[in-house]
Amino acid sequence: MTKELRRLSILLLFMFIALFASVSWIQVIDAGTLAANPANKRTLYDSYEVQRGGIVASGTPIATSVASDDVYSWQREYTDAKMWAPVTGYINPVLNSATGIEQAMNAPLSGLGGSQFFARLDRIISGKPPRGSNVVLSLDPDVQEAAYDALGDLQGAVVAIEPSTGRVLAMVSTPSYNTNALASHDVEDVQEAYERLEASSRHPLYNRAIGGDMNPPASTFKLIVASAAFASGEWTPDSTLPNPARWTLPDSTSQISNSDGGTCGSGDEVSIATALRLSCNIPFAQLAVKLGDEAIRAQAEKYGFNTTFTMPLESTPSYYPPTLDDARTALSGFGQGDVRATPLQMAMVSAGIANGGVVMNPMMVDRVVGTDLSVQQQFEPTEFNTALTPDLAATMTELMVANVSDGAASGARIDGVDVAGKTGTGENGDTAPYTLWFTGFAPADNPQVAVAVVVEDGGGQGQSGFGNTIAAPVAKKVMEAVLNR
Repeated sequence: MTKELRRLSILLLFMFIALFASVSWIQVIDAGTLAANPANKRTLYDSYEVQRGGIVASGTPIATSVASDDVYSWQREYTDAKMWAPVTGYINPVLNSATGIEQAMNAPLSGLGGSQFFARLDRIISGKPPRGSNVVLSLDPDVQEAAYDALGDLQGAVVAIEPSTGRVLAMVSTPSYNTNALASHDVEDVQEAYERLEASSRHPLYNRAIGGDMNPPASTFKLIVASAAFASGEWTPDSTLPNPARWTLPDSTSQISNSDGGTCGSGDEVSIATALRLSCNIPFAQLAVKLGDEAIRAQAEKYGFNTTFTMPLESTPSYYPPTLDDARTALSGFGQGDVRATPLQMAMVSAGIANGGVVMNPMMVDRVVGTDLSVQQQFEPTEFNTALTPDLAATMTELMVANVSDGAASGARIDGVDVAGKTGTGENGDTAPYTLWFTGFAPADNPQVAVAVVVEDGGGQGQSGFGNTIAAPVAKKVMEAVLNR
């Protein structure tokens, strides 16, 4: 062999190796990312030719595929569709669209995930029909049902999390919608159903649990302000603040008051512990100004504010503004002004406190299972951040228990169980209905579940409803469902 021919052979060999590596990378390593890209319409089209895998919650199929008599081969069907809509979403060949887990886990559901390469190869060799894999969720049907039933006709959302792992146990948003109607292969029917939902003033297509039009977190945000104060080392639960019945915001003529219009208990001064237990606004507004917006923002971001979480559903970031003057910092001290939060975020705050100060990344999928029951992909819990030391988390827990046992969150009491919690009643203008909140966890000494509830439109009671009377009882039922498993 001549020297030139040998050089050419080596060059061709390297080119072949590079081509093989590139193709292998695309088909195996990067297949999942490419398949999950919403702009990749080819993946969506290919998925209609495959018997799509099921979506399963604790052994209960909540989305399945049945044979159809049209060009799409398979029809998607959803069990308890309205209850699971915020989770499953829907997939529709007529609209060329998918949402929820159907979109986020489209690759494994349609058999196109990177972890399914060898399974696809085996089917090609054996001649077996293409099948997608099952996606097993962390959500518990009993807890999901308890949350859905507890919300009933209210407009709002519930998120329940396992504090030690970040596994989502329930995710409900109401009003909801029938995903089967949007999975229909009838063009006119599905477009009519979609347009009707899109036009509704109650926005049933919103997943209020992780996005939609976010609400001010109201007094639930006091947990973050208290965390920032204690973490600074300059404040303790026994530290006191002035206790007027009305207080003028810094550099402003606007005044604020506590919810009952009076002082926060008796005396000229009030402790942080008492102010949190009675959920008083003025002391926390004063505390926020003393801490400064930078300290509060830093603490909020340790819990997850200003961050998008992919579970694999993607959340809208809860929001603490980049810069605030003293007046708006004061308002943020009790979760008003420009602060906005999702129930997911406020559940993460409680879960972080329950977990000794460690905030876990939220996760909704446990594993991907093939048709032969082999585990093709396993998802493990991961840490997001450390928000508090264990000692400070224990202090926050004690204060939250007092909120429920002898304070403003009594609506979440469970017989024989120490519940830690915090309510919130958010204002949305002079005459607009309140936004009602609860977040907390149970049992306080061995946390099994952290939960957040938001109820919009005042729970139908305008400015007469309160977080303790409407949101806290919803959370109580969800926590009981977990504890009774």
